[in-house]
Parts: sequence; structure tokens; C-alpha cells
Amino acid sequence: MEHIEREAMEFDVVIVGAGPAGLSAAIKIRQLAIENNLPDLSVCVVEKGSEVGAHILSGAVLEPRAMNELFPNWKEEGAPLNVPVTGDETYFLLSDTKAQKMPYWMVPKSMHNEGNYVISLGNVVRWLGQKAEELEVSIFPGFAAAEVLYHEDGTVKGIQTGDMGIGKNGEPTHNFTPGYELHAKYTLFAEGCRGHLGKRLIAKYNLDKDADPQHYGIGIKELWEIDPAKHKPGLVMHGAGWPLSETGSSGGWWLYHAENNQVTLGMIVDLSYENPHMYPFMEMQRWKTHPTIKQFLEGGKRISYGARAVVKGGFNALPKLTFPGGCLIGDDAGFLNFSKIKGSHTAMKSGMLCGEAVFEAIAAGVAKGGDLAIARVLEGDDHFDKELTAYTDKYNNSWLKEELYNSRNFGPAMHKFGQWIGGAFNFIDQNILKVPFTLHDLKQDFAALKTVDASTFKPNYPKPDGKLTFDRLSSVFVSNTVHEENQPAHLKLTDPSIPVDVNLPKWDEPAQRYCPAGVYEIMENDDGSKRFQINAANCVHCKTCDIKDPSQNITWVTPEGGGGPNYPNM
Repeated sequence: MEHIEREAMEFDVVIVGAGPAGLSAAIKIRQLAIENNLPDLSVCVVEKGSEVGAHILSGAVLEPRAMNELFPNWKEEGAPLNVPVTGDETYFLLSDTKAQKMPYWMVPKSMHNEGNYVISLGNVVRWLGQKAEELEVSIFPGFAAAEVLYHEDGTVKGIQTGDMGIGKNGEPTHNFTPGYELHAKYTLFAEGCRGHLGKRLIAKYNLDKDADPQHYGIGIKELWEIDPAKHKPGLVMHGAGWPLSETGSSGGWWLYHAENNQVTLGMIVDLSYENPHMYPFMEMQRWKTHPTIKQFLEGGKRISYGARAVVKGGFNALPKLTFPGGCLIGDDAGFLNFSKIKGSHTAMKSGMLCGEAVFEAIAAGVAKGGDLAIARVLEGDDHFDKELTAYTDKYNNSWLKEELYNSRNFGPAMHKFGQWIGGAFNFIDQNILKVPFTLHDLKQDFAALKTVDASTFKPNYPKPDGKLTFDRLSSVFVSNTVHEENQPAHLKLTDPSIPVDVNLPKWDEPAQRYCPAGVYEIMENDDGSKRFQINAANCVHCKTCDIKDPSQNITWVTPEGGGGPNYPNM
């Protein structure tokens, strides 16, 4: 497939991912271009989902700080921030029936939600997409960025979108369409957590050499319509404890009362968990049976389901943000503030800061005689700076860095000391005084998993009842996940023998359990031997396998554009 003739398109800026970071960057660039009489500065955004918002999954409670800066009149312009927080409660679940509500003064200030809004991030992103198009940003949904393109000097040249119509055997089918090359002066990567191109760029340019290892959780979410008599618009609930405490695992949960008699609820399980028998999806299902949660769901109906990895390493794990020809923004870099369990406002701010740096670099290049709407196609072109170091400077002088720095110890404290002592440490650090040192968490999540012989405790997971609790396949169904069946698997095994020969005896092949979509199964052949089966069509693009596989044998790459979940207001 390397000698296919491809159509190339030239832009000033190409952005990979139409999420809050990518769209905020696009909007900021175009706002500045119009304000400063450079109306022809071209910006293109590619999005692998079938539409803008199709792959967006978040809690979500939005802190409006970045939105206020990007659109000071967002209320008048119709941004879907319709439900202000009206109640803020935090619980520790002591057992499967008991709970302790925490006094508000004991909750770390980073978890306080006055002035925030319960939102559907999918709907907010759709609105941002509309605002971007009003500013003449070109948005291409259904086009997955498959490869990074480079100049001969190693500078990023742009991206290639994925080919369409490749069969399972790797050969073109009758409806084959080659991917496009999109060239740009600057390419911004905003793929979200564990972006597959961002991962390659971090490795290629050694961007994480001065950072702690990144850490992750798996966020599993459901959207319910509940009895109007039980609905409390704007009530925000968070908690920890049972059931994760039974396996010594860390994480937490949320339940938010949104608009239209809907609640959004879910659980984040830290992927540093040790017990190979632990089953994050079933932990979330079991959690719903607790009276604190069940009281709202009885008599209601589940509308949608989804899952997505969450980046949680914070300040200590941030890589270098720039490289020749491009930048990492949003959760491709890891800007989520885990002490707040919020990343939308930080993603937006990172995109805005990068957008400012991009515009200033292009404007300076034009002033030196460079052309607009033509990518840097000539080697040695010195009109435009190769590396946007101004982005890093802007970050270093922003509230974004200050916020992340102030929360730098939150995650490491929970990992090192557990939920009780770690929680007490964070209360002191967030509410009383800032400790004058930095904790580090240097063990990668996949390395935390213990072998089966060292992990004797097996949680009891009751059979789902189909009303309150569900299985994975019925859950994938309501995620509206669709893939072209006749295409190569987008979940690549470095060594196909490892799942059965290594992972199965050592860890009872944990992919059977950590995947929230039932993609991976151990099957028995007619002769009694085992085989590893990949049901790639079920994949909801959460990236957990790429992170947690203890042998680091699974690599997630993008399937055909438009494939994957089609989330509604998630």
C-alpha cells in the first residue's frame, strides 16, 4: 500500500481530533486571524467519529473558566450549559449497604463545584463545532488520522487519513478509496487520552524523558432517564470505597442530575489495580446496587453506555509539549486535573494557548514574506519557526500550569498511601497548606498487576438482571457502536502467541476482564487447546488494552474513519 498515489491538500494548520482541545485551538486561531486581518489563514480539523461529538464521553461537570475566555457571551450565543450545580455531595461507601456522607468542610477544595455546570460534553463539543464552522474552520468528520507525515529533516509535515475499503486480508476491495495527505505549517494533535499518533510522537521525539510515567483510569459511564419525582437537576454526587475497596483497588464514582429527567453516572477504576481477577465493568454494575445509587435508578431506564480511558498523571507526567512542526494539546498531552476529576476546561485552555502561539508564528512568518494556505513544502523554509516554543512559554505563564502544579501530589498520594491516608494527605494539601515537596509515582500501570498465584481473592459478581445491572454485549448495543466488518483488525498483537502462552497462565489473561466491551475472549478449540479471539467490531475505542496489557503486546490503531461508538448526549 506504500506506492498508492494520494491526493494532497494544503492548509496552514491541521488539527487531529474535534474534541474540546482541538476545536478550541481552531476557534482561537480563526478568531485571531479575523481580528488581525489574516482572514485567509486556513484551519482543518479531522475527526475519526462519524460526526463531531460521536466519540465524546465525559462525566461531565464543566468549570466554565476557559469557556468564559473563549466566548465571553456564551450564554447569549446558546452554549448548552443549562444546568448549574445546585448540590454538591461526597460519600464514602463503607459496604454494599452502608455509606458515610462526608461533611463539606472535609472535602478537598478541588472537589468543590460552586459555579460549575452539569453538561453533556458531547453536546458542548457539537456547539463548539458549529462555532468553528461559523469561523470558516474546515471540519472533516469520518476521517481518521492514520499516519504522521514528515519532511526529510524530521519536521512534521502533516497527516495521512486512513484508507477506506481495505479487506480483512489487507488487500483493497472494490470500493477502495485511498486516504488523503493533509499538509500544514503546524499540526496539532488533540486525539484525547492515549492518542495513537501522540503515543508515537512522544516516543519518536523522546518527549517524556523528563516526566514521570503517565497514569490512567478506565471510565465507565451510563446515561439514564429516571422517575421525575426522583430528579434533582444540578445535584452532583461523588464517592469512593465499596466495591473497589474489596480488591484494594483505587478509583471513584459520580452521579450527576442533568436536564430532562436524566442522570449520568459512572465509575473510574485506576488502571494501577493489582488484582488480575478484578473486572472493572462488573465493579461498576455491582456499584449500582448500593442503596445510595439504586434509589435514583429504580423505575428508570438506561439510555446509553460508553467507556473511555482517563489520563490522570497530571503535572508530573506531562511530556514536552512541542516538537518540530507540531504540538500536543488536551489529553494527548495529559492536561486533565485529576484532583478535580475534570479535564474539559484544561483541554480547552491548552488548545487556546496553543492556538495563540500558532497564530503568532504564522503572522510573523507572513510578515517575513511567507505565504498563507501553503504548507511548509520546501526544506529549509525559514519564514516560519519550526517549533512553537511560545506554546510552552504561554503554558508556563498560565492558570493552567498553576492549577496542575497545585494538584501535582493528588494522584501519587492516593497510589502510595491508599484512599484513607492518601485522602487525608490531599485534604491537608488542598485545604490547609501546600506541602513543599513533590510526590512521584514511577511504576507504570501495567506493571502493577500481580500474577494469579499472588492474588487469591476473587470478587463475586452476580449475574446481571437486565434492569439495573447489565452485561457487556447489551451495553455495547446501546453505545451504537458500528464498524465495517471487512477490514483489518485495528487491535494489533506484537506476538500472537503471548495471550495464551504467557498472559493466560500468569494473569488468567486479564484482557477478558479489563476490556469494557467484551472484545477479547479465550476460546477452546475442538482439541481442547485455547485460542485468543478478538471481537474488534465491539470496540468502543477506550484504549484500555493499549495501556493495561501486562505484556504490552496490544497496540490500538485507528480503524476506518466513521467506525466506533456513536454517542448521543454523552
